[in-house]
Amino acid sequence: MESSHTNRGISTSAIIGIVVVILVIAIAGAYLATRGGGAPATTTASPSTTTTAPATTTTTTTTTTQPPASKQYKLAAIFPGSVQDADFNTLGYLAVVKAGSTYGITTSYSDNVAVPDAARVLTEYINLGYNILWVHGAQFNTAALQLAAQYPNVIFIVETDGPMANQSKNVWNIDRNFPTGFYVLGAIASQVTKTGKIGYLGGQDLPFSIAEVNAVLMAVKTYNSSVQVIANWVGDFNDPVKTRSIAQSMISSGVDVILSSVNLGNYGLFEAVKNTSVLVTVKYTDKSSFAPNNYITSYIQDYSVALNYILGKIINNNQTSGYYKMQFGLPGDPNTACYIELPLKNVPASLNSFVQNITSKIISGEIVVPFNTTRP
Repeated sequence: MESSHTNRGISTSAIIGIVVVILVIAIAGAYLATRGGGAPATTTASPSTTTTAPATTTTTTTTTTQPPASKQYKLAAIFPGSVQDADFNTLGYLAVVKAGSTYGITTSYSDNVAVPDAARVLTEYINLGYNILWVHGAQFNTAALQLAAQYPNVIFIVETDGPMANQSKNVWNIDRNFPTGFYVLGAIASQVTKTGKIGYLGGQDLPFSIAEVNAVLMAVKTYNSSVQVIANWVGDFNDPVKTRSIAQSMISSGVDVILSSVNLGNYGLFEAVKNTSVLVTVKYTDKSSFAPNNYITSYIQDYSVALNYILGKIINNNQTSGYYKMQFGLPGDPNTACYIELPLKNVPASLNSFVQNITSKIISGEIVVPFNTTRP
């Protein structure tokens, strides 16, 4: 595999992310130690002003023994944060790397892309000959859909929370299927809380977040209706100081299980629960090493499964538009794109079979978790 790097691209060896995790812990720890509250210091990566290549781009060309396709495809992706976050953006990066290896196509990405810059960065990719553009984050959908209308020969992959009305013939839609995982997390929490109070900790009060809360409420009603669910939003997915403050308030009110739907803010949550008996669940990736005595599980999402499915349809079947709902299932199934990490930690072992049973019912259709955005 040959790679060329522009600006802040990273090498494949960074996939494991060990250095990333160490750096994030160090930064978050130092930050938390020196501040008691208030808004965190922020670092903003300034977009490149070059007109010849998108900002923060890494291009990887993979040579395989497969015969070339009748049409040559080039895939580019844009990410809202750093691909070194060991979280949502890292998952996107890993999916792009795997796509290049699997299909032998040129891949490129730009990270730390601000929403106002999305259209510019995507247009630069189009001018460079990229004909499959993936926007990893629903905040980029407006820019992507507008460009899709202008460039009918370019395929755009967007992320939403359900089927789209009047979907263009050159747009693929990934349904992230967030509520399903939070239904299972809510069921777990309902079984392990000792105070009868569980908390949901979100980043921003967005429709998908409301749907996650409703999924938790649905599970609690089924498995332990006496449990109270307390939902709070930080206002930011990546603010560890505010996250810690809100988590501490929840703990003071009697919450003993917290279901997190934030990103880098989790490092504030881990500080809040340290030296307590409060249990936590997280999202996207395994974060057990950060709170080994408090961590139950994570709602894992594997975007490489979604991207592989879509690219297969595009490259092998010339299908330029479609809908893919990230398939919830059991870990180990190659078709599973999202699942509850097993075995569970810091809870009775019997809950593993409890989770497997619920998962089986979801797979069979016996349990259906709706995308319900009605405010509870």
